[in-house]
Amino acid sequence: MIHEIAQYLVNQIGNMGYLGIFLLMFLESTFFPFPSEIVMIPAGYLVYQGDMNLYLVAFFSIVGSLFGALFNYALSIYLGRKLILKYGKYFFIKEDTLDKLDRFFLKHGEISTFTGRLIPGIRQLVSLPAGLARMNIVKFSIYTTLGASIWALVLISIGYMVGSSQELISEYLKSATIVALVSVILLIVFYIFRYKKSNKSL
Repeated sequence: MIHEIAQYLVNQIGNMGYLGIFLLMFLESTFFPFPSEIVMIPAGYLVYQGDMNLYLVAFFSIVGSLFGALFNYALSIYLGRKLILKYGKYFFIKEDTLDKLDRFFLKHGEISTFTGRLIPGIRQLVSLPAGLARMNIVKFSIYTTLGASIWALVLISIGYMVGSSQELISEYLKSATIVALVSVILLIVFYIFRYKKSNKSL
């Protein structure tokens, strides 16, 4: 049963082609609860089979992720603050909280956006506080692209190496997630150390 589902996904992505990868990764980066591994691992397998081009798969997945993140970013800018100021009081969110968020992203928006794209369950949502804080869109796009690129290449590599074996996919995906989380923690610790050190030198 699991093998049949995996094979079905491989066939569907093969039929939709690169546009399908773009659209599905766009959805994955918005509010739609669509895990990227469902798209990218079968795509990596198709690369292994020679049915898809590695560079095009990577390109369309990364661009799709970026556009989905920008959609959330724009939505958060134009609607988020208004809705929070209107209804936030019912959830104990005050305007002062948003001001603190603005200041935080002004100082730490780059590292938050980059590391957030590597954390499962967070990568789809990190665009929202960035939009609320009106983080510089160029910086937001750059760090979103960097984070999305790393995760997409990890998933493509898993699909390329293990094919449609669900047991191996689960094992490799779990290992990749753990490595990503540990890397994020180490990166944040290093960033905090450097940030405190630079503040002391001022």
